[in-house]
Amino acid sequence: MALDSAPTTGMAGILARQKAAHIRDGIPSAAKRIEWIDKAIDLLITYNDELVDAMCQDFGHRSKDQSGFTDIAGSIGALKHARKHVTKWMRPEKRKAEFPLGLLGAKAEIQYQPKGVIGVISPWNFPVNLTFTPLAGVFAAGNRCMIKPSEFTEVTSEVIKKAIEQYYDEEEVAVITGGPEIGAEFTKLAFDHILFTGATSIAHHVMRAAADNLVPLTLELGGKSPVVLGRSADLEKAATRIMAGKALNAGQICLAPDYAFVPKEKTSDFVAAATKAIETMYPSGLKDNEDYTSIVNQRHYDRLMGYIDEAKSKGAEVIEINPTGENFSQQPHHKIPPHIIVDPSDDLKVMQDEIFGPILPIKSYSETKDTIDYINANDRPLGLYYFGEDAAEKDMVLNNTTSGGVTVNDVIMHVGQEDLPFGGVGPSGMGSYHGREGFLEFSHKKSVFTQTGSEMISMIRPPYGEKFRKQIQGRLKR
Repeated sequence: MALDSAPTTGMAGILARQKAAHIRDGIPSAAKRIEWIDKAIDLLITYNDELVDAMCQDFGHRSKDQSGFTDIAGSIGALKHARKHVTKWMRPEKRKAEFPLGLLGAKAEIQYQPKGVIGVISPWNFPVNLTFTPLAGVFAAGNRCMIKPSEFTEVTSEVIKKAIEQYYDEEEVAVITGGPEIGAEFTKLAFDHILFTGATSIAHHVMRAAADNLVPLTLELGGKSPVVLGRSADLEKAATRIMAGKALNAGQICLAPDYAFVPKEKTSDFVAAATKAIETMYPSGLKDNEDYTSIVNQRHYDRLMGYIDEAKSKGAEVIEINPTGENFSQQPHHKIPPHIIVDPSDDLKVMQDEIFGPILPIKSYSETKDTIDYINANDRPLGLYYFGEDAAEKDMVLNNTTSGGVTVNDVIMHVGQEDLPFGGVGPSGMGSYHGREGFLEFSHKKSVFTQTGSEMISMIRPPYGEKFRKQIQGRLKR
């Protein structure tokens, strides 16, 4: 849409109408919330093929089977989970009323109230999933929503906009498309909450803009999610699962395994197992393989190739996993075969930036404590992955590191558990959603205290007497 921040038109006008509708209609019933959720499910089923085709077009090539799994089915799963539980989530939560402020018969409870209008800023890497999965929590909590999808996946964003306009009134859900200027203005709006999923560098700007209106935020970012491969791990199984996570969406995942610690004596075995895993998953090669996704655009392709070129120029061992020896210099899209960089120095950009592509640096280690020290010396990651059957070593890694979430003996999978909160910590994000945590994140937890009719409570009012003093003295005990 055109850049327009006037209070009665453009984005600001839509927000004003949604806020007015929220006040006019009051707190939505469970039936209304389920109706909104059901519409989203029906939308995804109806527009399945068009959305999958749009994502493929936006990426140059994106695996349609992957899109159907991660973006369509994954979103429907989240929406169905919310639909199943929303009535239970909405119930007030009883709390204990404390004497003397609450006499016998007084009541205390938490009521979960919709915040109002949620601004959702979704990214390009999973443009459907990271738009509709948040809607599960937004709708379950009884909110209206304005969505700003990524301009990098323009075709998908336009399909989402068309579909939303067909299924929802603009007072319920609105989609705002456009480039960075539109996005910057969107973050300045006085939402009741903002969910931003994207790069940490952009999150700084979103947070500053939200601060002007004191808008609460959920930031889902990323960072360098490490893998610790223990000596007790099944090497081939671990390598297969790590490389499956690295090849999924061509590594363009905020939770992708960014780099891996491998026991020093098993480095060459891991490289061999990783190569075998790619050969097994893509037996006909990668360049024209429908299952292997392209890098989203030229800018990110150049960035990733820059990491590889710098590593080579500085003498690092770089291994290209290219099962059929294809020439990737001539191709219609931006595909990059998986690469492993063995023991890169920390001054390389590939070890400083979030990779977001099919490149896996591996760092050989001798002692598990060395991996923990390295992880703790850097920003807290969104995900952490431990492979192994040594329970004491697993506990050592998990108890002595801090990350948004953990998957043990696999990668990424914790994000798919709707009964677990998903979120980062510090530079990898703040707040969490999915399942009940999504309902809670987009709800205002309103404390309600109902006093008894007894006037014994008058003892805490002036004039103060001996009974009052005894009560205070009683509370001064350890």
